[in-house]
Amino acid sequence: MNRLSDRINALAPSATLAMSQKSSELRAQGVDVINLSVGEPDFFTPDHIKAAAKKAVDDNFSFYSPVPGYLSLLQAVSDKLRRENGLNYTTDQIVIGNGAKHELCNAIMALVNPGDEVIIPTPAWVSYVQMVNLAGGKSVLLPSSMEKNFKVTAADLEAVMTDKTRLIIVCSPSNPSGAIYNHEELKAIAEMLTRHPDVMVIADEIYEHINYVGRHESLAQFEAIKDQVVIVNGVSKSYAMTGYRIGYIAAPLWVAKAVTKMQGQYTSGVSSIAQKAAEAAYNGPQDCVEEMRIAFQRRRDLIVGLLQQIPGLELNMPDGAFYAFPRVEHYYGKRYGDTVINDDNDLALYLLNEAHVATVAGSAFCCPGYIRLSYATSDENLCEAAKRIAEALAKLS
Repeated sequence: MNRLSDRINALAPSATLAMSQKSSELRAQGVDVINLSVGEPDFFTPDHIKAAAKKAVDDNFSFYSPVPGYLSLLQAVSDKLRRENGLNYTTDQIVIGNGAKHELCNAIMALVNPGDEVIIPTPAWVSYVQMVNLAGGKSVLLPSSMEKNFKVTAADLEAVMTDKTRLIIVCSPSNPSGAIYNHEELKAIAEMLTRHPDVMVIADEIYEHINYVGRHESLAQFEAIKDQVVIVNGVSKSYAMTGYRIGYIAAPLWVAKAVTKMQGQYTSGVSSIAQKAAEAAYNGPQDCVEEMRIAFQRRRDLIVGLLQQIPGLELNMPDGAFYAFPRVEHYYGKRYGDTVINDDNDLALYLLNEAHVATVAGSAFCCPGYIRLSYATSDENLCEAAKRIAEALAKLS
């Protein structure tokens, strides 16, 4: 008898993690799979950050940490926001969590009541909708397209607002599209939000430093709406620290206090060792961040160039993050043997089984008709993956 809660039964599994799992299962069977499904830098954590983690062990940071995080890390984040973004947040406006994903979910749970509407521009990261579901909210999906560079305007957002709108989620740089909102676009959104003071915005900035078009622009820079903005960020992508699980919010004090209260009941403070490593990441030399950004930009140019040569694939040049997001509708209705491609899910599965390249269907990002490929891997892997994809797609007729 199924005795699980309705909340859990209604929750969909993560499509990116599911595809990564399928890839791992094939690898365990001896199949040479190139995994482009997972959003994780392939670089090792920089040495000075690892040294700080080791020192924390030797210095006996083995006890419970404060629920919102060590004051020294909160200060490091505050200093980073001031230094890099020109934003002033006191340490009590910042909360450290188990990765940006954790703090994002905390913020949604703290802000959204059952029946509240949350506007999510699409394509959107796979977990936004499910987190809103957990909070009992209703996701209002606002589609964009490749022709619009996968961005929405202030007018687009305002057009779908109702008296039930509580929250907007803006991700820039974007997962999965790589789109980046520039200063003028964010300024227009901020001006629109001044007419809706009860609407909050989560600014997901986890890919902040993986930017190929200039300085990162934060929605929180506009003073008139700063008290409506919750920044979500962390060390996973910029410092190759995915396994350390350190993220944060910077928010109005009342939101930070609410998140701390909730965190105190179900996770308490996060890993003491990982916090000391994150402190070193923010306070230490930043050359490693730029070196990885340059490598990602080279890989972007490589994989986009290779994919653009494949007949039937359409894609633009992503401005940030480390994903390519080609449109694949050209292949709908085509077949190879007993396999028929009816949608993007079929195509992603076909590429896994036939080309042994793991991707993720655009439907997982609320954007059917596309697939997402992560180029956070070696040049050699990218070249081989593109070759395999081209050969597999050429078999479809």
